[in-house]
Amino acid sequence: MKKIGFIGVGVMGRSMVRNLMENGFEVSIYTRTKGKAESVIADGALWCDSVKECAAGKDVVITIVGYPKDVEEVYFGENGILENIPQGSVVIDMTTTSPTLSQKIYEEAGRRGVSALDAPVSGGDTGAKNGTLAIMCGGDKDVFDSVQDVFAAMGKNIVYEGGPGMGQHCKMANQIALAGALAGVCEAIAYAKAAGLDPKTMLDTIGSGAAASWQLSNNGYKMLDRDFAPGFYVSHFIKDMGIAREEAAGRKTVLPVLEEVLSEFTELEKMGGAADGTQALIRVYEKESDGSGI
Repeated sequence: MKKIGFIGVGVMGRSMVRNLMENGFEVSIYTRTKGKAESVIADGALWCDSVKECAAGKDVVITIVGYPKDVEEVYFGENGILENIPQGSVVIDMTTTSPTLSQKIYEEAGRRGVSALDAPVSGGDTGAKNGTLAIMCGGDKDVFDSVQDVFAAMGKNIVYEGGPGMGQHCKMANQIALAGALAGVCEAIAYAKAAGLDPKTMLDTIGSGAAASWQLSNNGYKMLDRDFAPGFYVSHFIKDMGIAREEAAGRKTVLPVLEEVLSEFTELEKMGGAADGTQALIRVYEKESDGSGI
């Protein structure tokens, strides 16, 4: 049985830990605020007091933390993962972060006899709970193959994308597509209200046709219900879109829709929505509609 260290037990991490335990893995956990992990500790996860302790003696260490700076902090340094995980182990960073940082982790891990994969996910809290996350993986193919049992406990659409950093590049493409889809749902609702349509009936209707999308069938209805609880934080999506913009700029690729949606989310953050779910973007469209602008 693989011994797994899991660092970053947040909205998605808690469900991912539970699914790993339900599939027979021994899971040790660490997160900055122990109180946020009490429920999974009660379910059988083994608490560690530090990153160092969580990495020591493990076959696989998984991380899903907030920002690139957090990834740097948990992987590097005397008390970081790479200094303390045994040779022959595998590290899997499931944070959405910079492809360049993923390559850095891959190279440093290799120098220490450790294998590294970047494997960001899509599916939000619902996919994490149901074990149906899409997992986009970069790194060495043989290492990817060796941890299929670990991935299968958390996701369904598990795809090898290529060398180190390629999982992150695929996630950037995912976030770029998501940005346009989410804004499109907001605009459809704003138009429906302006035209005198019943927004729910409108979503029910177009959701079975060519306009169907995960954003429409999930976040569209949350917008109507004023349910802004985070399945995926506004602040984290702003971070993701910023990385995508930087990566695109470095490749001289123009992404006008991403730029517009990033601007809208930045305004939402200024409105106090950083800790809301991404469906709270509708608030910006409502502000535009009442004439106050953005």
